[in-house]
Amino acid sequence: MFKWRKSRVVKAVALATGLLTAILFGSGISAQTSGSLDAGETFDVEQAFGPGDIKDGYESADYQTQSRSLLSRRGIKQDLIQYIVKPPLGLPSVPIPEDNPVTREKIDLGRLLFFDRRLSINNTVSCANCHIPEQGFTNNEISTAVGVEGRLVIRNSPTLYNAAYLKHLFLDGREISLENQVWQPMTARNEMAAPSIGYVINKINRIGDYDGLFEAAFDGRGADIATVGFALASYQRTLLSADSPFDRWYFGKDESAVSESVKRGFAVFAGKGQCAVCHQVHHDHALFLDHKFHNTGIGYAVSTGEAMIGSNQTTRVQLAPGIFTELSNEKIKSVSRIKSFNDLGLYRITENPADRWKFRTQTLRNIALTAPYMHNGQLATLRDVIDFYDQGGISNELLSPFIRPLGLTDQDKDDLEALLIALTGTNVPQLVADAFAAQIGELSIDDPNWAHENTLGY
Repeated sequence: MFKWRKSRVVKAVALATGLLTAILFGSGISAQTSGSLDAGETFDVEQAFGPGDIKDGYESADYQTQSRSLLSRRGIKQDLIQYIVKPPLGLPSVPIPEDNPVTREKIDLGRLLFFDRRLSINNTVSCANCHIPEQGFTNNEISTAVGVEGRLVIRNSPTLYNAAYLKHLFLDGREISLENQVWQPMTARNEMAAPSIGYVINKINRIGDYDGLFEAAFDGRGADIATVGFALASYQRTLLSADSPFDRWYFGKDESAVSESVKRGFAVFAGKGQCAVCHQVHHDHALFLDHKFHNTGIGYAVSTGEAMIGSNQTTRVQLAPGIFTELSNEKIKSVSRIKSFNDLGLYRITENPADRWKFRTQTLRNIALTAPYMHNGQLATLRDVIDFYDQGGISNELLSPFIRPLGLTDQDKDDLEALLIALTGTNVPQLVADAFAAQIGELSIDDPNWAHENTLGY
């Protein structure tokens, strides 16, 4: 039940977003007309959803590639501050720290930093490598993140959509602000692997692309531990996505905005499904989260080995389009990555035994775009998630009291899935178009490197 398959995830994302693309977004969007934007450009919204290498139909010998050309991919710069000034329908006002008011200069600088691979130790990994814009600012292609040199991360990359509202950052809640959060992936050995904060600042100061940008954004102040965090947080704070079909129906009172299936799905969501206990909906907005931590049983099962391959001795493996073989599980295990059984979630922060295997509630907004699911990406599709909660999670002594068998019918499940798909924000193409317009920071001969005339100064 818990085996993750890339093809299932990619296909699920394609199916969930294909209909939305056609109904909500048409064939293209125009640029916004404020700021320094080119209003004469358009953007193909189909590029806003899913991996560039679509594997739909890969199981057939007649499969033909549908890969998108990176050379033809183009974006349109958006005036992102508009979402801070007026959040999309369904979202509350954005909490802004007093010491970091949002400005266009900070947003643009933060976007430059977000897509800059040079901030990693070997100039290969940026924030966007794990939080891929067209994949819901997460990663649809792998269950858990991968850092520099293929180093393994034990958790799924959480979406950055609506991260501005989070009270606890990371799935174990170890940070409390976007400004602080940015340094952890930069300096984590299995992510961007910079040896220190000072190393990153020194590197930024030696990259010509940043000349004068920090000073312009921060009244003459250069790059330092605070301004780097301020800039990156400012960009991430603008990634607000709502005004979904659900919002137009529930908050906008447009009865035609969603199907009857979606309306029934919300009745299940708020009723027998008990989803709204943790994924809360208020009278004037909905973040679909409770800012709390819960044990669903998945962390427990992985830690105790109960989520491993079952009693079957072999597994069917696809080698190429239309070509499959049966391999022994022992052979598969011999070439598999080393398993990690000790992700105890919130316990790692509090060391309270009652907090074992608790993870932060994640938002349901844009969930159709952010597969695979759960803290370790073990569930491939929305239906897998619904089935998991319908069965009552995985029993353990610390299982959340909110989780129990639900007794959902197939119709209930279909309607719940329809509701979840209807939570996709209509401004997703704009946010992705802006990301595609961003400069990608790649190592050039002018950048600091031991092999260049411009070194890091050591």
